Order: sequence, then structure tokens, then C-alpha cells
Amino acid sequence: MTALTEEMKAAFLTMKAFPVATASADGWPNVVPIGFVELVDDETIWIADNFMKKTLANIRENPKISIYVWGPDTKGCFQIKGDVELKTIGEDFEKMQETVRSKMAKAPAKGLMIVTIREVFQCNPGPDAGNKLL
Repeated sequence: MTALTEEMKAAFLTMKAFPVATASADGWPNVVPIGFVELVDDETIWIADNFMKKTLANIRENPKISIYVWGPDTKGCFQIKGDVELKTIGEDFEKMQETVRSKMAKAPAKGLMIVTIREVFQCNPGPDAGNKLL
């Protein structure tokens, strides 16, 4: 596991929607904007599954994910890569449902993707673009 820095956590919290990328077992990519993304701690991210089809299918075949963090308030950008565990029952799942439904009462909140952060990469343009940060 990898722990985000304080600066990265602050940037993460400024985001309204996150570009989230997955790939099928045979390598077909899928990128979608997701709004219900929560930084649980320095090493864990929760993503609520409300309307996922391709993303969910990809995660079932290939439980890897990439999350892009950039926006006008982030002071730079970075990419988080991690492993995903799917949950549809249990305490964490129920907590996610409460959080999602407090913001959007009719949201299905049908699944929870628990992301364990493995690596973080630089996305700013220039000679350090693509370098591993953590």
C-alpha cells in the first residue's frame, strides 16, 4: 500500500468528479467520470457503484483502477493506481449507501469499490511527466 501526502489529500478533496479508468482482461480501456468517490484514509478510496456497467465488468475481469486528480484548485495533477475489491454487503457497504443516499436519495448505491492505493504518478507536463511519485 501507498499513503497519499497531505498535499495530495488536499487536492483530492477539491474534486467534484473523477476520471476513472479500468480495462477488461483483454485490455479494452474504459474511462468514466464518477462523482461518488471518497478518500477514506491515506491508503484507501471508496467508489460508489450507482450506474456502472463497463466499469464493473472490467473490475470483475481485471481488478485494477486508475484515478486522475486534476482541476482548477488542485495545484497540479497526479494519477492514482490501485487494486479494487468489490463489496455488496457488510458494514462498509452500508456506510457507503448512507453517504450516497444522503446526497442523492434515489441513488441505487448498489455496490462499493474499495481501492487500495498502490502507486501515484506525476501528470504535470514537463520533464517529470509520468514519473512515479509514490
